[in-house]
Amino acid sequence: MKVDRRFHCFACQADGDVIDFTSRLFGLSSKEAALKLADDFSISFDRKGHDPPQKRVIKRKISEEMRYRQAEQKCFRVLCDYLRLLERWKEEYAPKQPEEDWNPLFVEALHRQPYIEYLLDLLLSDSIEERAIVVAEYGKEVRKIEQRISEFTASHPAGCDERSRSHSARTER
Repeated sequence: MKVDRRFHCFACQADGDVIDFTSRLFGLSSKEAALKLADDFSISFDRKGHDPPQKRVIKRKISEEMRYRQAEQKCFRVLCDYLRLLERWKEEYAPKQPEEDWNPLFVEALHRQPYIEYLLDLLLSDSIEERAIVVAEYGKEVRKIEQRISEFTASHPAGCDERSRSHSARTER
């Protein structure tokens, strides 16, 4: 058996830290093993939490920053997905003949693509203020876009587009 900061048993391939070792050695849960080690080595602990108030503030700031970063990444991902979908619609649903009616998805792609590109440009900017504005002010709209994408993908299975369905419906008549 190799023991340093973690243990590893070459016979049974078990490994872990001191709490895992104690837990397996005495057949205890992880919490019971930690309590046993604390008692055996006379280590006191506060059940309410051992972080001093200053550390809690730092952790709170970090978690707020993480939440912002996650929101920004989600906005970026949703807007990129929607832009790809709009580009696809622009190609797939473009009228083939001048007198052909415009598909609503083609119209949506024409209207929304420049706006979505603008929002993505803001998210790619160096200014955190601009990115924060996009995340804060357009977050609700991004959620609606995400819902729009979900609804479209649910109603249009992959490989089956509206043009082919409408074409097959016309040939049956």
